[in-house]
Amino acid sequence: MLIDLKIWLKHFEYHAGRRVVLPEGRPYTLTDCERRRIAKSIATFQLGEQSEGRSLVRAAYEYERRHDEAPVARVIELLIEEEQQHATLLGAFMGQHGIACKNKDWTDGIFRFVRRQAGLELYLSVLITAELIGKVYYRALECATDCKQLQALCRMMVADELAHIGFESDLLRTMRARRSHFARFLISVTHRLFLASTALAVWVTHLRVLRHAGYRTRSFMRTCNAQYSFYLGSSLPADRTSWKRA
Repeated sequence: MLIDLKIWLKHFEYHAGRRVVLPEGRPYTLTDCERRRIAKSIATFQLGEQSEGRSLVRAAYEYERRHDEAPVARVIELLIEEEQQHATLLGAFMGQHGIACKNKDWTDGIFRFVRRQAGLELYLSVLITAELIGKVYYRALECATDCKQLQALCRMMVADELAHIGFESDLLRTMRARRSHFARFLISVTHRLFLASTALAVWVTHLRVLRHAGYRTRSFMRTCNAQYSFYLGSSLPADRTSWKRA
């Protein structure tokens, strides 16, 4: 086993006991223009963060049983709890600034459908795709308004996403290292294509926020692909501290 699950368990247990709270800020400090720019976009990401992850947890326990790799399921449970905390924080911010939540969105529905189709490796591949693009998105959202509260919240979200991506990429590369070189090549090509199509959907859906942050179609796609290359570009798990530098 190439991944050190005990290190990741300690990390997520530590942060589980020290949940972050919404940074202080005055309600309704967004201008009407800023609210129109981000409202639908942030509501879509808030919806995506609130998944209960039951299918993922079941897949994790099955993987743990078959490969004797405890405590992978517990780490994933703690990761899901952090994601749900993200939804709570985003929801609290939206409530303070008069932004309505969404109950459904076509992009979220597609992600949920694909994640349920197979075992842990595919589920993680879909999840890390969302997190890699989400990391780019939250940095763009930070630039989308002059609201200091939202800027601080985005930085907090990115800090958590860095650890999530670090764990997920570490586990994925451990799983893929068991496969043949040709199989790893096919998986990499397929995953990059899926990331590219997802990034394009995010670009179309969140155009106003991303353009305001200075992105154009090519630069956004290139940035998302660079995230994949950094975390999953090689077949072996990353250095234990490299995820902190991305």
